[in-house]
Amino acid sequence: MSSSRLPPPASFSAAAVATVIGFGGTVALIVQAGQTLGASPAQIISMVTALCLGIGLPGAVLSWRLKMPVVLAWSTPGAALLAASTLGLGWSTAVGAFVLAGLLMVMTGLVPALGRLAERIPAAIASAMLAGVLLPFCLKLFLVFPTDMALAAGLLAVFLIMRRVAAAWALPVVLVAAFAVLALRGQVGLPVGTGLFGELSPVMPAFDWKAAISLALPLYLVTLASQNLPGLVVLRAAGYAPPAGKLIFWGGLTSTLLAPFGAHGVNLAAITAAICTGPEAHPDQDLRWTVGVLYGLIYLVVALFAAPLAGLFIAMPIGALAVITGLALIAPLTGSLTGMMGVAEDREAAVLTFAATASGVALFGVGSAFWGLAVGFIALAARRWIRARA
Repeated sequence: MSSSRLPPPASFSAAAVATVIGFGGTVALIVQAGQTLGASPAQIISMVTALCLGIGLPGAVLSWRLKMPVVLAWSTPGAALLAASTLGLGWSTAVGAFVLAGLLMVMTGLVPALGRLAERIPAAIASAMLAGVLLPFCLKLFLVFPTDMALAAGLLAVFLIMRRVAAAWALPVVLVAAFAVLALRGQVGLPVGTGLFGELSPVMPAFDWKAAISLALPLYLVTLASQNLPGLVVLRAAGYAPPAGKLIFWGGLTSTLLAPFGAHGVNLAAITAAICTGPEAHPDQDLRWTVGVLYGLIYLVVALFAAPLAGLFIAMPIGALAVITGLALIAPLTGSLTGMMGVAEDREAAVLTFAATASGVALFGVGSAFWGLAVGFIALAARRWIRARA
């Protein structure tokens, strides 16, 4: 390819920035989710490797074939849901839930009626469930203060300053600051036996009805409502006509195929997609798809070196991991709280959903995310039934 046909420097920088923000901002949450579900360090490395492969290769191919910047990401709200699980189902059972969630997404992409039905889920209820999942992580941020005031307060100060100076770079700068402090303390290291390159460690999925209700269904719903649908909106706002069913299908198929290696969910990106789909990334809208290809290729490089990248977070002290995760979820929590209170008549149902989910209650072996949705839908149904009777 001649130099005149190469993408402009802005395209390379947009793809690189989006990768740094997407990976660096929430990889700590991915590690925490794996640890909560009982994954070994090797399985967590496999989880990160598989997710990066799922983001990189399909994203680059779809961008090239559809001639639009298709920017994929892992499901951040889905990872938060997994990290909040208290059921102790085990890694193989969790992998089974990943498979089921991926298959539900495949069906949504194949059957237009399911996609339309999913879009009719009240935004207030979906946002409330997500807010209930995210709240405990943000609370844990402040629970670190009594045991490590310097680290927690310092990183919070860095976060607040950067949010006002360069909001998109807040989390990468927090990561740099955290590793600088931990390095000075001699607390930076890698798990024993960590290699240089990413590895894939397959696990035979185990299927359990409790995991299907507590993990698979909520994972599917939060990924669809908080990632795929906003991702489609970003592409439309940039002037493209994305084939919704096809994009949701390929994200679901990728998730299903990579689930045995630990990939909990690959989907359309929203925040990082905005970096790659605007005129700042490429002045020619017809050639902006090259940014999606570059983004995918960079993620393949990240997948190649996933072992040491994930290992740094696996070996990180629990308090530091809690602070980084809590700060990473402040913005999503803010957006979810805003969404749950957006429709006045749905606020009571939304608050009930939020409270039930955030409580962490597990009844009959089923987790709080399901009960939050159940309470919210019952409250909405009761209000509409009473209104109809009146």
